[in-house]
Amino acid sequence: MNVLAAAQSRYTAKAYDASRRIPQATVNELLELLRFAPSSVNSQPWHFILAGDAAGRERIAKAAQGGYAYNVSKIRDASHVVVLCARQDLDEAHTSAVLAQEAADGRFANDAAREGQRKTRDGYITLHREAGDLTHWAQKQVYLALGTLLLGAGALGVDATPMEGFDAQLLDEELGLAAKGFNSVVLVSLGYRGEADFNARLPKSRLPADAVITRL
Repeated sequence: MNVLAAAQSRYTAKAYDASRRIPQATVNELLELLRFAPSSVNSQPWHFILAGDAAGRERIAKAAQGGYAYNVSKIRDASHVVVLCARQDLDEAHTSAVLAQEAADGRFANDAAREGQRKTRDGYITLHREAGDLTHWAQKQVYLALGTLLLGAGALGVDATPMEGFDAQLLDEELGLAAKGFNSVVLVSLGYRGEADFNARLPKSRLPADAVITRL
């Protein structure tokens, strides 16, 4: 499936077939899509938690309480659920690890190129830290990873449900995220649609191109 066909055919699944599992090879591809997602100045300010069994999904479902109860079945019945998390801070330990990986991967022709990348990335981080929106900036990068995952899932024939409807504080406590320097941002259920998925039978709807695109 080409990328446009995937974008035109994918949709948000509303119910899953609990008996169907995503093949491990496909799960591995989806995880690599997350790992290779773009981020500003290659900051990679994220962490992804995968729940691939009933016990793991149940831990995540604890956060779908009260007004979020409509999401419980989407979590429990899916094959896998991903918690997309943002770093609370982009400290020197993280940025040094990113820089070292870039060097190991051959990104720099010389020391000057390496130093230029370090200064550029640190400059953006300092800019957002001083503006008081570093956490928000990190979350923006997580949503780039979300888009990559959703489009990739569609291309691989996997149904997906992005969810902001959960108690993030409760989930952070359940998974001990604060102690690790992360906070949960969005969930994505992955699997195969069930018979109760009414959205699968509805036509996709988007505003016309001339309403959302201006050509200069």
